[in-house]
Amino acid sequence: MIEKYFYSKNKNIMAYDKFTVLQSSAVPMPIENVDTDQIIPARFLKATTREGFGDNLFRDWRYNNDNSPKQDFVLNNPTYSGKILVAGRNFGSGSSREHAAWAIYDYGFRCVISSFFADIFKGNALNIGILPVTVSPEFLHKIFTAIEADAKAIIEVNLPEQTVTIATTGEKESFTINGYKKNNMINGFDDIDYLQSMKGEIAAFAEKSLY
Repeated sequence: MIEKYFYSKNKNIMAYDKFTVLQSSAVPMPIENVDTDQIIPARFLKATTREGFGDNLFRDWRYNNDNSPKQDFVLNNPTYSGKILVAGRNFGSGSSREHAAWAIYDYGFRCVISSFFADIFKGNALNIGILPVTVSPEFLHKIFTAIEADAKAIIEVNLPEQTVTIATTGEKESFTINGYKKNNMINGFDDIDYLQSMKGEIAAFAEKSLY
C-alpha cells in the first residue's frame, strides 16, 4: 500500500491528530443509507472511552454468528486498505450515537467520502478528527471507478485547499467545510482545546472588563 499521511501527534496538547493533507488508498463501500446501528451495533455501546470500538466496526456485516469473518465484506478483503472510506449516499443516518464515529476512527479511517452525510454523524465525525468529505454523485462515481480499476489508487484529500483529487487521473473536486471545524481539524482541536487555545485572550478580556 502506498500511503502518505501528514499529521502531528501530541496527546498532551490536542484531542486527535492534526489533519492537513491525506494521500492514501481507499476502501470502497458503495452501499447507500448506512445507518449508525450498522456502523456500530447497539450492543457494543457500553464503553465510555473511544478505544476498542474499531474491533466492532460493521460487526454484523464483517462476522458470522460464530465470529468467523464474512469473506464477501470489503473490510475482510485484503485487496483494499487505507485511511479513507468511500461510502454510498446517506452515510451515518439513524440514531445520533457518537460511538459510530469513534468506531470509524478507532479502526484507522481518518476520512470518509460520500455524496451525502446525515448531519449529526457529520458533526460527531468532525468533533473527533474524522473528515467527512461531501462530493457530487458524479465525482463519487469516478472515485469508485478509479478504485475498481486499481485497488491501490491514491486519493488525495487536501483540507487547507478543500479539494479531493484522484491521483491516477488528476481529476479534482472542491468540498465545503465550516470554517471553525476546519481550523479545529488542522490544529487537532476539539471544542475544549479550542477554548484552551484562547485562554490568554479570554483572561485579558475578563481583566479588561473589570475596569
